[in-house]
Amino acid sequence: MHKLVILLGQIAQTRNFQQLWPDFLEKTDAMPGLQGATTTHVREFLFGRRDIHMIHELFFESPEELQTALESPQGQAAGELLHQIAAGQLTLLTAEHKEEAIENLCEHDEDQYVDE
Repeated sequence: MHKLVILLGQIAQTRNFQQLWPDFLEKTDAMPGLQGATTTHVREFLFGRRDIHMIHELFFESPEELQTALESPQGQAAGELLHQIAAGQLTLLTAEHKEEAIENLCEHDEDQYVDE
């Protein structure tokens, strides 16, 4: 899986955000190829300090599907609304997402998680 990760700072607690976020979610839900989404509200920082109050992730089967979704009319509309909501106070990144069940973790060789 591949994902778009949206990191939002203090803006995630403003009234403007609360009013516009449902519209953003509606637009992202209509993006082609979307496999799922998660929202995480940061509770506390255990080490370091960053202005991250919320993490929103959009999941796609491949990097190509993610790119197609971003370039779609729905993706463009969602992006414009996100920039309006966040006023530049956000971080966007893409990532490859790998997930394992706990019982499978010790079966894997550590080297597969190291980029060469």
